[in-house]
Amino acid sequence: MLIRLLKILLAAASAAYTVHLFTVGYTGAGIGMIILTILLTLMSLRSMRLVMAFVYLRQQKMEDAKKWLARVRVNQLWAKQRGYYFFLMGSLSMEQNMNEAEKLLKQALSLGLKHKHDQAAAKLNLAVVASARRKVGEATKLLNECKRLDEKGMLANDIKMVENAIKGGGARQMQGRGARRKASRGKK
Repeated sequence: MLIRLLKILLAAASAAYTVHLFTVGYTGAGIGMIILTILLTLMSLRSMRLVMAFVYLRQQKMEDAKKWLARVRVNQLWAKQRGYYFFLMGSLSMEQNMNEAEKLLKQALSLGLKHKHDQAAAKLNLAVVASARRKVGEATKLLNECKRLDEKGMLANDIKMVENAIKGGGARQMQGRGARRKASRGKK
């Protein structure tokens, strides 16, 4: 909390000094200070470690993303940033532990994600978890919510893949039951 306050105070002091430079007539130095003020303001509002984790996740460098997320101090994040932290942690833990991923993704949705496509991605991951647990109804419901939230169609291919996987799993499950019935009839 103290670090956040120091960052905000430093950004405010930088803004005040920028205004002072312009009023005195040093416009060149004032323009340079505007850039510095913008950087300081962004650093106080965003966690740079979280931003770096996003960058590495988009580049599919999962190990580097995990390293950057391990450096993030959750208690120093704003509430919405905590949502994105849990979203990233849940997305990264999908391969190792589905239970942990589901818990983290639900926590991310409860804290709130700013963009609808991020909410859609979280619900898509939850649909994958539900389908892995053979909860077809819950997975279908989550996929429908995901389609509704994905207005720009950024996740359309992923949604189709998950739908096909759910349909395939449901078909295999039905085929397995029918095969068991036929086998039990043949034994009698």
